[in-house]
Amino acid sequence: MIQLIARILKLSKKYNGRILAAFVFSFLRAILKVSPICLSFFALTAFFNGTMDSAMCLWLGAGMVICLLLMIVFQLASDRLQSTAGYMLFADMRLALGRHLRKMPMGYFTEGNLGKISSVISTDMLFIEENAMSVLADNMSFIFSQCVTVIFLWYIDFRLGLTAALLCAVICLIARGMNTHALIHSANRQQQNENLTDAVLDFTEGIGIIKTYNLLGDKSKELTRNFEESLRTNIAFEKNQAPWQSTLYTCYGLSSVIVLSAAVFLYFKGILSPQYFIGMLLFVLELFASIKALYSQSARFTVMNSCIDRIEQVFDQPELKDQGTEHLPESYDGPEIEFKDVSFGYGEKEVLHHISFKLNKNNMMALVGPSGGGKSTIASLLARFWDVQQGEILVRGKNIKDLPLSELMDNISMVFQRVYLFQDTIYNNISMGRPDAPREEVIEAAKKARCYDFIMALPDGFDTVIGEGGASLSGGEKQRLSIARCILKDAPIVILDEATANVDVDNESYIQQAISELCRGKTLLVIAHRLNTIRNADLINVISDGRIVQSGRHQELVEQEGIYQSFVKLRSSSLCWSKSANLNQG
Repeated sequence: MIQLIARILKLSKKYNGRILAAFVFSFLRAILKVSPICLSFFALTAFFNGTMDSAMCLWLGAGMVICLLLMIVFQLASDRLQSTAGYMLFADMRLALGRHLRKMPMGYFTEGNLGKISSVISTDMLFIEENAMSVLADNMSFIFSQCVTVIFLWYIDFRLGLTAALLCAVICLIARGMNTHALIHSANRQQQNENLTDAVLDFTEGIGIIKTYNLLGDKSKELTRNFEESLRTNIAFEKNQAPWQSTLYTCYGLSSVIVLSAAVFLYFKGILSPQYFIGMLLFVLELFASIKALYSQSARFTVMNSCIDRIEQVFDQPELKDQGTEHLPESYDGPEIEFKDVSFGYGEKEVLHHISFKLNKNNMMALVGPSGGGKSTIASLLARFWDVQQGEILVRGKNIKDLPLSELMDNISMVFQRVYLFQDTIYNNISMGRPDAPREEVIEAAKKARCYDFIMALPDGFDTVIGEGGASLSGGEKQRLSIARCILKDAPIVILDEATANVDVDNESYIQQAISELCRGKTLLVIAHRLNTIRNADLINVISDGRIVQSGRHQELVEQEGIYQSFVKLRSSSLCWSKSANLNQG
């Protein structure tokens, strides 16, 4: 429990001053909490000594009222200081997590971690935010109160104080074992929360496919299994805690009996005076109330520890290094882009093997080949979504690792096969390409991307709010909006990743016109499977099994036996790349 408080203070950093000030108020409140007992004890002593009078009664009554008012003031001050610190702390932490995620390699997001990220933000951080500061306030108050109680017992008789201190130590040892045991089950519970988040995301994102293939029953069963597993995990957590809690409650009762027995023994031995003995009886049942209240929250302690572990795991994930100090030259006589002996793998599986090529300024290179051959990985490495494990990638002669990441991204635009638009206005979705662009330039980009007409046909034109992911638009319309975004950005290097792969015939001509506007005067890296897209490329690299197996212009490759020639023949029969790969292997 002390370890948890230390971890929260470590997280709090710049807000520690507020929290430590709150501890002072908690300490003062803890002293005042036992003031009624102390005042009652003094009244009892005065009664036995025959010094009690009306004036003393008034003073004692006034003292109790003042102590009560001060307790309320100190409680409010402590809560205010810690609560505001908690909300500010986790506002900062969410922003820090956002900055951290922004600098992480794309691989982290594609390796099944979306559920973890969602769970950390929506469950773990929220739980700690709502509980951490109240736990700090309550726990410090409980600790201080128990210490004051033991000191008061020591004042009555040091043997009683020593007995109470030893019993508190025994209770703490048992509680420590309970917390260690609970932490294991708490980690399992939080992991199941993550699994449930994954299942919900998978179900909601794939609802269209699920309905199309009539899999609602199967997928609903899978989701239901996750809900049931969460129920079992939570019940198991509580069941595992119950025996420990019962043991502790027994210890609290036995400890009170032991201290009371010691007081009775001292009284009959004549060591403890009658007024001290009666004073003891006034609060014997409350002797261990503070430590009891402290450890009754052990479930919250362990869940919070587990939550902090999971948050720290995300923060501990390595970022892409962004310490580059070099800058791209305005002009360069060599190639605009160069891959030099580049190899790369996801985990232990290498997917690119010794890739080398050059792409000159304002030229177009097409990457073609069977699915899974490594084409998209090459494009992602150029944009530094990941870092290469071997070799280097140069832009205008500069290793992209030596450039500030922001500068590299300012020089690259990407149009993906799968377009994502945010739940916002069309205007804001386009202006993401250059947020400071005047409205006139945003509109001009929309016209060049051949999306101005359909935008103006919408109820609110550019101010129309589209659904999350662009759900209210067709695939072709979404693609044209993404191209408008890139046109507005006006980066010198453009990557097209299967930009026209899933576009209907009606939209294809518009998109081709939009791409022509985007690509004018740009250096192009194109991943495509349509002949009319790659036929005029300055260089075509055929990628298969992570290697460049053919390289040249369209006419040269058509005349060579190999994958490209098979591809051209198969395209004329509307066959797919996977069959092309099979023919080549045969």
